Amino acid sequence: MQFNWEDGFTIATKIENNAIVISANAAGLRSLANHLMALADEESTQSHFHLDEYNSLEDNSVELIVEKNELL
Repeated sequence: MQFNWEDGFTIATKIENNAIVISANAAGLRSLANHLMALADEESTQSHFHLDEYNSLEDNSVELIVEKNELL
């Protein structure tokens, strides 16, 4: 699966009041949407992806795992 990051993207995640909060600028939201579309592609052999502060999220973000589960 190929990640397509838009220039200048920023994405941060946190847990607040028992909810997952994803904060992003417009480029970050488009980048995340691209990742979701790639994961949803029927030809994709990937079942999930990980984002964390070491590979794409802002400092102090909580790890985000997005999983495709056709059984839900």
